[in-house]
Formats: sequence, structure tokens, C-alpha cells
Amino acid sequence: MATHFVNYTPDVESIDPAFDKNLQIATQYSGRFVADSVTAEGTGQAVRSAHAKGYALVRGEVDILDQLPSEYAQGIYAAPGQHDALIRFSNGSGHLGTDARLGAVTGMALKLFDIDGPTLLEDEPDARTFDYANINAPIFFCNTVEHYNFIQDLVTTAPSYLADGKPGFHRFLHDWVTGRGTLPPEEWAWEELRAFLTVSQRQMVNLLLSTYWTMGSVRHGDYIAKVRLAPVRSFADKVVRRSLDLASAPEVFRPALVSELRERPYEFDIQVQLCADLEQMPVEDVTVEWPEELSPSVTVAKLRIPRQDVSGEDNLRKLDTLSLNPWRVTAEHRPLGNIMRVRKEVYRNSSILRHKLNDQERKEPHSADDVLPLP
Repeated sequence: MATHFVNYTPDVESIDPAFDKNLQIATQYSGRFVADSVTAEGTGQAVRSAHAKGYALVRGEVDILDQLPSEYAQGIYAAPGQHDALIRFSNGSGHLGTDARLGAVTGMALKLFDIDGPTLLEDEPDARTFDYANINAPIFFCNTVEHYNFIQDLVTTAPSYLADGKPGFHRFLHDWVTGRGTLPPEEWAWEELRAFLTVSQRQMVNLLLSTYWTMGSVRHGDYIAKVRLAPVRSFADKVVRRSLDLASAPEVFRPALVSELRERPYEFDIQVQLCADLEQMPVEDVTVEWPEELSPSVTVAKLRIPRQDVSGEDNLRKLDTLSLNPWRVTAEHRPLGNIMRVRKEVYRNSSILRHKLNDQERKEPHSADDVLPLP
């Protein structure tokens, strides 16, 4: 294990001078997408601009471990304790549809309850909740907010490209790398295309068998980290429905998840990987996977999931009303980097608009029982 970790200071982030302009573009795009989704997705309801399709809302408990090394015993992990939790499993796409159409990028979001300290969302400082919004890949496919703005549209419209076969796929690759012809060659998005192809080719497995990472880095008290939710081997070995064939049925992920949780409990490790070298473990370049050889992921808490039945349509309705934002955290766990910064307002504004269009109350729950009581 590394003996020295990089200390957090504000200058580990490189603030893009055009950030505010690009944030406005991203927010406006997300707002249009959510508003149009009422008719475009065919349900009469607005959906999230990412992770639109939920697979299940699940109850859990987070058990923060005792006697952690001081570098890891930071922020909410500074002292042992138990916290009720809600877990949202979802597809990463902004569309609804069959699992085969939506692809292999999936998400696992976690909401902890009874967390002391104000959150970084200014309109709800006293929520006493804490969110992670992770995906099943250790990298993300946008490094700058400027690139995020054209890439999110390309990802959203990818089905229309691919419907034209090989020529459409070639246009998709060209438009990605060149920013639809707007980027000079020295700024072509090769690294981001490589990251996208890597992420989109994830193995199709039961959602319980994937590991889920924060898309970028976060502050970890005095340090810088990435956080992941990793299956506990002894529980993963008992999963029966393992590899999934998305062509076998319109719905594959949800039935497999529902069946497993109905039959047995499950556990994930919450793990922290501390930054040991800003060159090899960068904050702003989220297409780079942090090497475990430099700094291994260390378990700081257990996410315990009891047996439960999440098969009902009411479960998905409750999932749909829930708001999750990676900035609903305390200052000791502040998301870092321009890509993480843009998520704050895009997620917040998307949530506000979606709840308004769906005539849903947008209110942060006081407890897991308020949303999903255990029998």
C-alpha cells in the first residue's frame, strides 16, 4: 500500500474559464430532453436525462467499519456506525425501452440516512441524507464540459446512427472524434471515444455482480479518492442468474435481480481508493483508470441488503419519485473536477423539472421507511 497520499487542496482542480457558459448549455439541453421525454418515451411521463429506466429500488443498511486507518477514517467514515439506505439500480441511458436496446452501462445509486452536517446542495442543507451515483465502469467518457455537451447528444441519438448499419456507425465515430466537425485535430476526442467503447462493451451480468464506481474523483476529508461499491465474493458466488442474454427477452436485468433478492441477502463492500499520484491518478481526466498497484481500494463500510420482494410496480413508482445527486454530500466528500461539477446543477434542475412535469412532490425523505418500509 502507498505510504503517502496526495492531500486535498483546492488547486487540484483546474477550473475551465468557459465553465459557466458550457454549464448553461448542458442545463438547457437536459431541460429540453426531460420536457420532450413526456411524449418521446411514450409513457406520458417525464424521465431522467440519464438513468431513465430503473430496475429496482432496494432497502439496505450501511455499516461503517471500526478501527480504519486514519487516512480512510475521514468524513462520514471517521467513526463506526449504522445507517439505513436506499439503493437504486438502473440503466445508464436516458431512454426507456428493452434492455438490449439500452445496452450494458448500468448504475447503482446509494442514499444514506441520518448523516450529520449540511449537504452541498444549497436549497436543502439540512436533508441529513448522503448520495452516491455510480456506474459499472471505473472511467467515464467525457473529460471536459465542452465535450460533454456534444457527447451527451451523440449518446442520446446513437440509435438513429446505428439504425443505418455500418455507414451510420462510421458517421457516429467521425462525429464523436471531431465534435461534429467543430474541434481542431489537436483536440479530437480520441481518449473519450476509447473510453466510451470500453464502457459500452461491459459484460452483461446480473446487476449484483457488477462493481460500481464514482464517475470522477471526490474529496475524502484530507485526501482525494474514488469510491466504488464492490460485490462481496462470498455473496456473489451464490448468485444463480449470472450471465445475461439481453436478446432472450425484452426485460432481463430486472427479473434476474428480483429473483435473487427474493431468495437470499446480499452484500457490497464500500471501498475507497486514495490518490497517490496526480499524474497517474488525475482529477480532471476521468477517462484514466486509477491503477490499483499505486493505491488499492480499501473497504471502509459494508452495504448489507436483506432478502426482500421488489417485484411490484409500486416499487418502480417509488424509485421514479426519488431524487439522487452526487452533490448531496457533506463538504468532506465534495465531488472534484469539471465533469463532476457540471452534474450538480444538471441533476438538480433535471430533478426539479421532472417532478414538476409529473406532478410529483419533490421532497427529500427523512428515513428509508418513508419510501420503502421493510415488511
